[in-house]
Amino acid sequence: MRIFSSLKKMFTIKSMIPLITVNILFGISNSFVVPFMSIFGIEEVGMSNTSFGIFMALSSVANVVISTYIGKISDSRIDRKTILILATTSLIIGYLGYAFIRDYYILLFIAMFVLGIASSGTPQILAFARESINNSNVSPKETPLFLNIFRMTFSLSWTIGPAIAAIILVHTDFRGTFMIAAGGYFIMLVLIIFFIKSNKIAKTERKPQPRLVTHLKNPFISANVIAFILITAASNMNTVNMSYYVLKILNGSKEQIGIIFSIAPIFEIPFMLGMGILATKIDNKIIIRIGALISVLYFVLLSIVDSVWQIYLVQILSAAYISIIMGTAVSYFQDFIPNEAGTATTLFTSSTRIGALLGFLLFGVFSQYMGYKFVYLLCIVFTLVALIMLVIFNKNPNSEVQVTHQLTIDK
Repeated sequence: MRIFSSLKKMFTIKSMIPLITVNILFGISNSFVVPFMSIFGIEEVGMSNTSFGIFMALSSVANVVISTYIGKISDSRIDRKTILILATTSLIIGYLGYAFIRDYYILLFIAMFVLGIASSGTPQILAFARESINNSNVSPKETPLFLNIFRMTFSLSWTIGPAIAAIILVHTDFRGTFMIAAGGYFIMLVLIIFFIKSNKIAKTERKPQPRLVTHLKNPFISANVIAFILITAASNMNTVNMSYYVLKILNGSKEQIGIIFSIAPIFEIPFMLGMGILATKIDNKIIIRIGALISVLYFVLLSIVDSVWQIYLVQILSAAYISIIMGTAVSYFQDFIPNEAGTATTLFTSSTRIGALLGFLLFGVFSQYMGYKFVYLLCIVFTLVALIMLVIFNKNPNSEVQVTHQLTIDK
């Protein structure tokens, strides 16, 4: 009843309906590409596994640098709507480039710089949603649940996107797939231009924050950062490895790849809603450790399957650990440094970005020289080490100091 009440309330928030529509379109177009990116690079363009890993890693680094810079100026020099228009236009140009160009270095330029600008779109959509929620009559305590519902719409789009993309890919080719994805972004661009209005934000004076390295001297925080790097690396290795694991090891089809990538988002929806409610009742540390344990079990089962239909069932665990880890991670990190939410969020985003870079590079090297099945053994090791670190380093030595300091201030 609480979820239905929240959904009803959410649709009354100003600009939320066009924002949700944009988020769904973004998810569908995105889901047309991501599941089949390794096939596109290796088979269509002719990259080796290693050069594909380097391609993905370099584009990931460029995307981080460009989106970070754009994010910094989004509150001061450039309006969020302008950034969204720029990002969506870049997506259209980038995907049309992917449709017609097969030169490695030109594609790398598109991936790094054109789609680097486009990568700023995701955080801006989320920022728009948060600002719209903050400007409504939603209480701060309910905000995480409303944000999870908004993220859920992105997952909802992934329930149909990969399956449709697989059918298009089988009956046409990558040119048709990328052109349709670009068409989805064009519709999204029209909606942004005509139906989304900029939120007015009160400017606040920025206070200097301590350097990240200062907090990394805390063993609890550094252990958590490393754990999230390892989990994110395993997740990214899985994303690019799955297609070839199905095709080469399990003798599956592209249609089955589409189904596999569609299953997890179906279950992510109830998991995300559940996590939004559970996070208000249970310590985030317990939730995160459960998520890490599920991730280990997920990769163990993936490494021993001998038929594609078994992956269909295992994908439920993928939905569980992704919903738990990613749905709770930001607030979990912010609990480390309660008075420095920006610094804590940066620690989380930095760990996921490093993890993505590491995952792409390791996929390229190990899939080429050790095989696609070995990649999942590596994922098991990464997630197991992450779980052990989370269990061993389970207490923040600074938490008592922070509580004592707060009590002193209250007195």
